[in-house]
Amino acid sequence: MAENKPLAGRVAIVTGSSRGIGRAMVLRLAREGAGVVVTGKSESGTDRLPGSIHTVAEEVEQAGGAALPIRVDVRHEDEVKAMVDQTVEKFGRVDILVNNAGALWWQPVLQTPPKRYDLMWEINVRAAYLCAYFALPHMVAQHWGHVINCSPPITTEPSPGHVAYMTTKMGMTRMAIGIAAEHERDGIASNSLWPVTIIESLASINWGLGDRSQWRSPEILCDAMMEILRTEPPSLTGQQILDEPFLRSRGWTQDQLDAYWLEGKPPENPVYIDGRAGSSM
Repeated sequence: MAENKPLAGRVAIVTGSSRGIGRAMVLRLAREGAGVVVTGKSESGTDRLPGSIHTVAEEVEQAGGAALPIRVDVRHEDEVKAMVDQTVEKFGRVDILVNNAGALWWQPVLQTPPKRYDLMWEINVRAAYLCAYFALPHMVAQHWGHVINCSPPITTEPSPGHVAYMTTKMGMTRMAIGIAAEHERDGIASNSLWPVTIIESLASINWGLGDRSQWRSPEILCDAMMEILRTEPPSLTGQQILDEPFLRSRGWTQDQLDAYWLEGKPPENPVYIDGRAGSSM
């Protein structure tokens, strides 16, 4: 691989990548040399949810990368299978799967209708399983692969106001660490990755999760993702990774970490979402 393109020749699928954190991950993967698959349930944006799989693919291609936009509803087995099949047809392989697509509902149990809870299980947990189910055989065949589930460490800390949501996200983490154990001998790494505090995205904007003074750039997650992917699998696997402490362990300085805050400095009262004391979750 070219020294300045560590992912040259690799192919990455990122679910839910038409906007927000998924879009940032796709653009970063493409800059690092990977062919990227941009996925989303819709093919056009709206005033509330601007951007689409096609606009992100155009961004990648205009920067000299290779992208395949695929409309997929990750709740549907046939569509997930078709997504992986189309990826292999175009690129010849699947090396990296980032299960980023998610359904967000930060409400107490009594304000969580059963249909909403079912939707979160379908999109957060079952979709991660489906994507892994169809992508893993290709990774096994080539004896190389990375699976990253965008989900938090498993914890016994209560999450009042977010109970239903967190049960599904921790299900994703349980799946990531289980896949790691099942496929360590296949040259495949599987980990979960989660921010310690709120990242700027359309979700944080539309849900009113604080303001820009309390948000970090998605680049902190992209840097953490790249540190995982630069590690030859399965050397780093089965881990429940939080972006900030992980980057510290990889040599990031406090000044570098502070630079991720959108206003260039830590807020007086940061909103943590990793289970530590004072967490909003």
